[in-house]
Amino acid sequence: MKIPFVKMSGAGNDFVVIDNRERVVTNGPEFAKAACDRRWGIGADGLLLLEACKKAAYRMMYYNADGSYGGMCGNGGRCIAAFALLAGIAPAHHTFEALDHLYTAHVDGETVSLSMRNPSGVMLGTVLPIKALGATIAANFVNTGSPHVVIPTDVLGRGQTLDSLDVMTIGREVRGNERFAPDGTNVNFIELGDLNTIYIRTYERGVEAETLSCGTGSVAAAIIAYMLWKIGPPTRIRVRSGAVLQVRFERDGQGFKNVVLVGPAVRTFIGQFDAKSTD
Repeated sequence: MKIPFVKMSGAGNDFVVIDNRERVVTNGPEFAKAACDRRWGIGADGLLLLEACKKAAYRMMYYNADGSYGGMCGNGGRCIAAFALLAGIAPAHHTFEALDHLYTAHVDGETVSLSMRNPSGVMLGTVLPIKALGATIAANFVNTGSPHVVIPTDVLGRGQTLDSLDVMTIGREVRGNERFAPDGTNVNFIELGDLNTIYIRTYERGVEAETLSCGTGSVAAAIIAYMLWKIGPPTRIRVRSGAVLQVRFERDGQGFKNVVLVGPAVRTFIGQFDAKSTD
């Protein structure tokens, strides 16, 4: 069976997107593993399925490249909103459901603004031993729809910069730390720039590698940067692809509200995928 797909990119975070309102994909995890394989499939960081929904324009189902259920994805949310407009499924301003939560998107050309869940579970200065560094560091945690550890490079020791950092080794170790068991966490490394700008690199669970951009990670970085350095809002997040995301939010007592993620979402190509291996 050949299934039509659209390839989308959100600031370098790439996705296979499928209109699944007619249930053409019945096994999301297996399909994600096959379609996202960069050698034998289409190649992507994740799979986005647009499914029928009574409460909103559609429901977004997100799977990581390894087939695991991905939770919320900020870049994916922007991409599926742009896809829905291009496909005539939803207008430029619409609401969709993901993880039993309603998200509002506004598509303006190749720029999409997406309302995000209020961050929760903020923890600053969490002590983590890092074998790869032979040291113990102070890390920070916040859930922005997906769990994220945020680590400023200045706590990693002398000589560690964002460009020189071994994101794969340190990211994998933190991701699998027993403190975050059983599901693990995404891991973000940040540096302070100028003009309310944060530079970021992200190790994503489920992809099990560094990605060029992470939307919920960028929101996490903006929240932690505000807590540590009183940066923003709005906060500019320069991701590894070189693209810039903007995060807006308001302080709400001890928490945060009205979080909005703004950034690019573009269609890169369309095609058909032979799904016989995922039946």
